[in-house]
Amino acid sequence: MLIEFIEKFEKLAYGALIVMLMAVLVFALVDLAVTVSVAVITPPVGIILNSELISLLGVFLLVLIGIELLDTIRAYFRENTIHVEIVVLLAIIAIARKVILLEPATTNGMELLGIGVVIIGLAASYYLIKKAGIEFGERRPGSP
Repeated sequence: MLIEFIEKFEKLAYGALIVMLMAVLVFALVDLAVTVSVAVITPPVGIILNSELISLLGVFLLVLIGIELLDTIRAYFRENTIHVEIVVLLAIIAIARKVILLEPATTNGMELLGIGVVIIGLAASYYLIKKAGIEFGERRPGSP
């Protein structure tokens, strides 16, 4: 009885997360469209400056992260499994966004070293997951 209530509550919570994430993605897409439009129509017209381009890539990758996160939540909602490959890919996109938005003038060597270690770890994880070809996931009792 309590287990069923918890499972229903989880489904409701995941459903609410999906709806809210979709709303956030709509706003992020509108923001991206406005940012691109403003960048293109401000003088010099039709040319996107370097600083604007980096900002646009940051917003673009943020939208991509949101879409991947939505995919992860949707997969868990449907199958009650966490797809590790998608989560690692999401982390790779997030660290790529961090690297793209990085200000070299204000970044110290230890931060760069840490980012490098994270990138190597995520790349190795993704490689091993793909090479293994195993379906990873958390199976719950009673799920197919």
